[in-house]
Amino acid sequence: MLEKLSHIIVTNFPFLKEKKLLIAISGGLDSVVLTQLFATLNFDISLAHCNFNLRGVESDTDEQFVIKLAKELDITCYNTSFDTNRIAKENKESTQIAARKLRYTWFQEIIETHNFDYILTGHHADDNLETFLINLTRGSGLDGFTGIPEINGNIVRPLLRFSRAEISAFAKENKLAWREDQSNASTKYIRNKIRHKILPVLKEINPSLLDTFSKTVAHLKESTQIIKDRIEEVTKHVVLKEKGVTKFKIAEILQLSNPKAYLFQLLKAYNFTEFKDVYSLLSAQSGKQVVSHTHVLLKDRNFLILSERDFSSATDVKFQILANTHEIKSPIHLTLEEVTEQSIPNKKSIYVSKEILTFPLVVRKWENGDYFYPVGMQGKKKLSKYFKDEKLSLLEKQKQWLLCDANNAIIWVLGMRKDTRYTSHAPASKQLKITIQ
Repeated sequence: MLEKLSHIIVTNFPFLKEKKLLIAISGGLDSVVLTQLFATLNFDISLAHCNFNLRGVESDTDEQFVIKLAKELDITCYNTSFDTNRIAKENKESTQIAARKLRYTWFQEIIETHNFDYILTGHHADDNLETFLINLTRGSGLDGFTGIPEINGNIVRPLLRFSRAEISAFAKENKLAWREDQSNASTKYIRNKIRHKILPVLKEINPSLLDTFSKTVAHLKESTQIIKDRIEEVTKHVVLKEKGVTKFKIAEILQLSNPKAYLFQLLKAYNFTEFKDVYSLLSAQSGKQVVSHTHVLLKDRNFLILSERDFSSATDVKFQILANTHEIKSPIHLTLEEVTEQSIPNKKSIYVSKEILTFPLVVRKWENGDYFYPVGMQGKKKLSKYFKDEKLSLLEKQKQWLLCDANNAIIWVLGMRKDTRYTSHAPASKQLKITIQ
């Protein structure tokens, strides 16, 4: 196994040489073997162990085992402890998901603090096959069938080409000690159910199942790359980026051979789960939208407009600016400064006579019925009409902030147009300069 791993490192992971490596170790068979292999090959390694406090005394014993192993190998060991059940309950997520988030967040903190280059994990070929089957039961897309990646950012999995049997044989041959997690024998969890009940049957049908699976994954990865290449080409014609906003041309999408499939590929990175609703936006009325936990997809005439969710965008949210305030940083960064001379105003700054302002000022979103008296125009104008004339998209309207006085009168459509009622010929010493930073 040592010789095979050396060859794999030279062929697939040559960048690991002379690097500072952090091994994620539970104390179980896979991570212990990974540690012993890299220690024998004289890599610069340290260990990182999480105590999730899920198995009482057993969890503490695992931690002590890892600390003892690090001392025997004369390497550094980082360890931490989490109240995983409490955190999972607070975040309303499963224990497994909570533990995974805690683990990888902590690993990245160690990497940044102690200047490690890569994290190594002990995932192997059987883990890969189990993950494939789990995704199959859940109805995954093609990406879910391409297996666990050997390299994912700064996370590297050198043992993915080894079976659990090979790893176990190496451990026994070299008389290695490791910790057994008794929960791995339970079929309560789907992975264990597949491991103990499904895989033995499949391996009985095909003794070379892991090799066959490896070839299948290779073919799927090739197909995935073809799809990625095609999506990159389509993106050039379908996607438009304007003012920091991503727009998808509806007419161009509808001309594609399978609009629904292309739309899925274009948007799958933005955490949308209801793709039936996403697809229906192509024929929906303007103003319809679909929301993921990170993004909003909005239908606006000829486009689908993608943006990150703005959690401060509710129209009933208002932010006050008290008298003698010199700066606010939320929801938009403004500075307020009394000046002795006035330069030419621009879209980033206005000058207002402080004497006619009624405090507290208010920063808010626009509402139906809003109107103002735009500088340079005659009379008052509804804000909705002004936005239409300025050709603002629905998304841009939703993001637009207003500066108002205490009576809710608009002083400034921030970054766009000031209300002429707040223009004054008062001496500069009585002027307030308001600037968007």
